[in-house]
Amino acid sequence: MRIAMVAGEASGDLLAAHLIEALRRHLPEAHFYGIGGPKMQAAGFEVLWPSETLAVNGLFEVLRHYRALSAIRRRLGRRLIDDRPDVFIGIDAPDFNLGLEARLKRKGIPTVHYVSPSIWAWRGGRIKTIGESVSRILALFPFEPPLYRERGIAVSYVGHPLADLLPVVVDRAAAREKLDLPQERLVFALLPGSRQSEVARLAATFIETARQLERRFGDVLFLVPLISRRTREMFEQLRHTAEADELPMRVMFGHAQDAMAAADAVLVASGTATLEAALLKRPMVIAYKVAPATAFLMRRMGYLPYVGLPNILAGRFVVPEFLQEDCTADNLAQALGNLVCDRDTCARLTSVFTDMHHELRQNTAERAAQAILPMLGAAA
Repeated sequence: MRIAMVAGEASGDLLAAHLIEALRRHLPEAHFYGIGGPKMQAAGFEVLWPSETLAVNGLFEVLRHYRALSAIRRRLGRRLIDDRPDVFIGIDAPDFNLGLEARLKRKGIPTVHYVSPSIWAWRGGRIKTIGESVSRILALFPFEPPLYRERGIAVSYVGHPLADLLPVVVDRAAAREKLDLPQERLVFALLPGSRQSEVARLAATFIETARQLERRFGDVLFLVPLISRRTREMFEQLRHTAEADELPMRVMFGHAQDAMAAADAVLVASGTATLEAALLKRPMVIAYKVAPATAFLMRRMGYLPYVGLPNILAGRFVVPEFLQEDCTADNLAQALGNLVCDRDTCARLTSVFTDMHHELRQNTAERAAQAILPMLGAAA
């Protein structure tokens, strides 16, 4: 049994690693290979190219890397057509995976796309392409399946793996003890993104936000978890350039969930980390900046008034978002300061986030495996 997979970025690596483990419980002899990250490799995945190869965001940012990404996709496609794996599973990375999936499907290879592209946000025109590319969609969010079923696309709701991994009740005191933090100190977690491009655009604004919060509150501490050595170096350099070395800031290598669990409030770049903050029941402010041309097109194509996953899941603004020109230190510091001073709002957010947690907790990896096994002729 040969199962080919392509995962991009850290979140895709995590999803795929759990899926590999779930499938292997049913298919212990299966061989998994393709494009993946360290978690997948630890689960026994053969890495042909590292997943960080695909870690490019934004329409124009993708265009700048188009030639290199297309070359990899062509080479991988030729290999998979020759190999004829029993199934191909694309984990997110729709700009890369959908074209590859369409090519494989035309050759009679079953294709699964795990994580629905954001057709509900601003890429609705893509649903026809999805139908031509995939044999089945695995959707993480409960509002997604009806969008596919009404177009005749096979879909399974599997929940979100983070809801399985994170506890429903989070012990902030224990998180602070783990990180050796004072229990009574005001703590903010700052998460400027996992991509280098995100850190480059957001770090200076986050640093100035921290400076303003220190002026307002005095005895504060800022936790800054970063995913790689390069993003950490970039952040430290921008901090030095901003003459902010004196800020009470602990720059961490990883441990984002620990940092958020220990914090009173979180400033976070839009993306999966916003869902993590919600599942950890932390009040947050969402910030994001992309290239101006990308922002222009996204606004022209947009369907929803919000971009953060907590707001999308709630169907309304439950946490503030500051995007593009509104993403200023003044706005971010004011919103974060207001949050930590408003206990009633924080309590309401905890209730909203707890409801989300229960709805998304579905034993995701096993449900995904159960959706794929019939395609492999195995008992579900």
